[in-house]
Amino acid sequence: MIEKDNLIKAVNKNVRSGSRKANLILNFIKGKKVDVAIRDLEFTRKKVAEDIKKTVKSAIANAENNYQYDIDNLYVKEAYIGKSIVMKRFRPRAKGRASPIKKPFSRVTIILEEKKTELKKESKK
Repeated sequence: MIEKDNLIKAVNKNVRSGSRKANLILNFIKGKKVDVAIRDLEFTRKKVAEDIKKTVKSAIANAENNYQYDIDNLYVKEAYIGKSIVMKRFRPRAKGRASPIKKPFSRVTIILEEKKTELKKESKK
């Protein structure tokens, strides 16, 4: 049997949410099996959970198609977020002034790993 040490990775580069808001959801799914993580993301009431769910599904598809992993043994090893671009907009204010509005984007990275199930060998004596 071939030893597989590959980590499966999926990156969503432009998620329209701040990194602090999305980090709450990512901490929620770390260490969980992928089917449990997807189920939890479906029932989360945050808008960013939909984008994170897409990224997890993309990582599962990568594992299945590129590395032939068994989906039932996959779990979320790491899930982290970083800052991406910031859209800058301006709002009109009193006396001809303008105030800036920053609309941040984030970069979500999901890393999956296959849990190796240990087979117990029973010795008959």
